[in-house]
Amino acid sequence: MVQKIIQQYCRALSWLMVASLVLMVVMVFGNVVMRYGFNSGITLSEELSRWLFVWMTFLGAVVALHERAHLGTDSLVARLPVAGQKVCLALSLVLMLLVCWLVFQGAWEQVKINWESTSAVMETSMAYFYASGMTFAVLGAPVLLFNLWRLLAGQMPDGELVGIRESEDMPHGDPRP
Repeated sequence: MVQKIIQQYCRALSWLMVASLVLMVVMVFGNVVMRYGFNSGITLSEELSRWLFVWMTFLGAVVALHERAHLGTDSLVARLPVAGQKVCLALSLVLMLLVCWLVFQGAWEQVKINWESTSAVMETSMAYFYASGMTFAVLGAPVLLFNLWRLLAGQMPDGELVGIRESEDMPHGDPRP
């Protein structure tokens, strides 16, 4: 049930990122054509593209967290016994939850500080820009909590204890000699 909900909101985030990327490409390309072809441009496109890029990055981090697609190395953890792998995974999940809390706190402080400040072109509160960090923390924490719960409840298979995936460029099998 919880996994389905997380998958659904990650799918929704993926579609939101696609829409953001399409909008960014259209705005930037359109602005380039207008500048070189017509000696004009849309000033809003640069700032809005930058905002969309920041939001897309934070939303993508949530999806990557769910898919375990962040960069990592398993040279030590893969050599540990299963109990050691479980301890390392639990510790890393707890530390990532702490980082989510710190990102939330920092972003919240920035939202409060910048609530009255407006962006240069769009004249929108800069708090919306900094809320992207809060959104990441709020959406990323349930993914981490669910994985921690699965680990502690014994529902996580041993194959998922090492928290990274192999690159598609690497040959299948054990890359170690």
